[in-house]
Amino acid sequence: MLIDYHTHHERCGHASGSLEEYVKKGIDIGLQQLGLSDHMPLIHVDPKTYLPGMAMPANELPRYVEECFLLKEKYKSQIEIKVGLEADYIEGYEAEIEKIISSYAWDYVIGSVHFLGEWDISDSRQLDGWDHKDVDDVFTQYYDAVQKAVKTGFYDYIGHLDVIKRFGRKPKSDMIEKERQTLNLIKEHDLAIELNASGLRMPVEEMFPSERILIESHKLGIPLTIGSDAHKPDQLGLFLDQARNLLKKIGYTQLATYDQRKRIMVCL
Repeated sequence: MLIDYHTHHERCGHASGSLEEYVKKGIDIGLQQLGLSDHMPLIHVDPKTYLPGMAMPANELPRYVEECFLLKEKYKSQIEIKVGLEADYIEGYEAEIEKIISSYAWDYVIGSVHFLGEWDISDSRQLDGWDHKDVDDVFTQYYDAVQKAVKTGFYDYIGHLDVIKRFGRKPKSDMIEKERQTLNLIKEHDLAIELNASGLRMPVEEMFPSERILIESHKLGIPLTIGSDAHKPDQLGLFLDQARNLLKKIGYTQLATYDQRKRIMVCL
């Protein structure tokens, strides 16, 4: 089955293209399921310090959801659209996150960590956040945040599990123990992870997560889905052929799909 469960569009401010352009592109490239999964609005950064285009404005969230469901109905004979949200985990703001998630009828919710405090570790404009920090400490802080996200029970799967490596920073230690702790928690809480192919177009030039993490996930029996993390329509499905080939090599035979927050396994 050809699916892409991780996409962003113009409302988030750092992507381009309308939702309908993504749907049409998905039909063109033969996707059977397309997940629309834009970023939730920011709830913890002082608006005065916002960099342009960090996330969808709060007043656009209901419009986003409404348009997703309209397109789901409009194109139902051509493609199956899943209505999703990439919901940041931000420690100390659990109540606000839960309110956003519980307010809409999502098909799935991606749990992602982009922020350590007010520092967006995935934003190329904020690379100075690494200055004067120990890389090992940052990696440890990141995985601790992912583990806290898992424990909330808010999410259906964890997005780009090792995105902390995005800009090529490498810790001195191998982080294997932190990775294992995180994967064991994911297994314990019956979550899935995603293979996010966008890392191949990032400075790290490696998918999220690494093959090492994927192998361990497979050993643990953790379900997995895939996404391009497209930020413009032409990126839809990008590198997903390589992602599927890697999964087959490791031994995966199924992908996780979602409907009304229920996981449905389909043949890879």
